Amino acid sequence: MDLKHYGQEDVKDIRTMLLDIHDTVYEGLSGTFDSRERFAQFVDGWSSRDEWVCVIGFEEHEPVGYAYGAPFSPGGWWRGSKRPESLSPGERAFALSELMVMPRWRKTGTSLELHEALLSSRNEEAVTLFVDLAHPKVVTLYESWGYKKVDESKPYDDSPTFAVMLKRLKPLE
Repeated sequence: MDLKHYGQEDVKDIRTMLLDIHDTVYEGLSGTFDSRERFAQFVDGWSSRDEWVCVIGFEEHEPVGYAYGAPFSPGGWWRGSKRPESLSPGERAFALSELMVMPRWRKTGTSLELHEALLSSRNEEAVTLFVDLAHPKVVTLYESWGYKKVDESKPYDDSPTFAVMLKRLKPLE
């Protein structure tokens, strides 16, 4: 897989690709939370953050998936969730906002490769993400990568309830 790294300055060039991959991954779901319009709001919100980064994987010039995120501001945390006690106030966390893999590339190691490529150069002490609790196999997958569930959150009225998961990138001192 050819991995390409992008930053805030590239959003205008990759935004439509991110939305198109989302549409393929969420095809057939009817909820407004999973709609292209709603997801576009999240892409725009996250990509406007300082230090937003994205990794897109390609096979034969076709996108197979992506991962993106940004560090939280100092002391920041997910909407609707409490900051875990295992993350001290001085420690920084990176929010892995999205990790999507096209259906034919699932169960091939692509998601882990995208995950590792996104996080390989991070300096934060921890990484965190949301996982829809309706998908326990995905929660288990992230646990196998070293994440631990630290909370649950339903950040919006129309959103599912998510497991808030945390993985340390640097050991406690």
